[in-house]
Amino acid sequence: MRAFGGHVAAQALVAAGRTREDERPVHSLHGYFLLPGTPGHPIDYLVERVREGLSYTTRRVTALQRGNEIFTLSVSFKHPEPAADRQRRIPPLPHPESLPNAVALLPEEVRRGFAASGGFRDLDLRFVPADTPGLPPAVPGLLQQFVWMRTASPLPDGDPLLHAGALTYLSDLTLASTVGLDVQSNFFQRTEPPRLLMASLDHAMWFHRPFRADEWLLFAQRSPSSSDGRGLALGEFYDLDGRLVASAVQEALVRDPS
Repeated sequence: MRAFGGHVAAQALVAAGRTREDERPVHSLHGYFLLPGTPGHPIDYLVERVREGLSYTTRRVTALQRGNEIFTLSVSFKHPEPAADRQRRIPPLPHPESLPNAVALLPEEVRRGFAASGGFRDLDLRFVPADTPGLPPAVPGLLQQFVWMRTASPLPDGDPLLHAGALTYLSDLTLASTVGLDVQSNFFQRTEPPRLLMASLDHAMWFHRPFRADEWLLFAQRSPSSSDGRGLALGEFYDLDGRLVASAVQEALVRDPS
């Protein structure tokens, strides 16, 4: 197994945030996955101080494993300021507590494997059924899925950087799978062997409003294009009050081994 990309990106973000001169929250990040990481070896995060502005702070992070660059990340932090507030709203969807935990629906042997390895032990994912009334109408060529997410255990108060890191981790769980939904189900709902080879190529996020990653967030995902062995997926995170708290964009490698 290779290292989970969302884990590497989250750790790179936190490494960058620990070099800040003040507590400015992160507002955007842009990363490239260069080589697959190996879970059994340590990863070193080298942080370059690019800019210390009056409003913005910029960092560049290189993740190294066994002497190889496996991931690069540019991160920008910003001092909050008053401004007009506008956002797109989403239609009301089923409350996450009314939906089953996706991990609990996995085959028993898969769940046993997760329990043995510790994987997904602290996450809660609830998929909104595709036939749910009120979902945005299907558009030809556009694939979409909606997933409620949160960490299953409470996170500390007063540490927005930790919550941003947790959301970065969560954002990489299902976004790439949206690209291949016309061919195969996402990992958590799959009952057949995968037909596609998929891997994250790059990942970008924008953080719009304060949030908690240990409270329910709806990840509204869509994929408008797939070609040339690459697929694009876009996602938006909304809290239970309908506030748009973050956006994510990812391009994924998509290949049919057959």
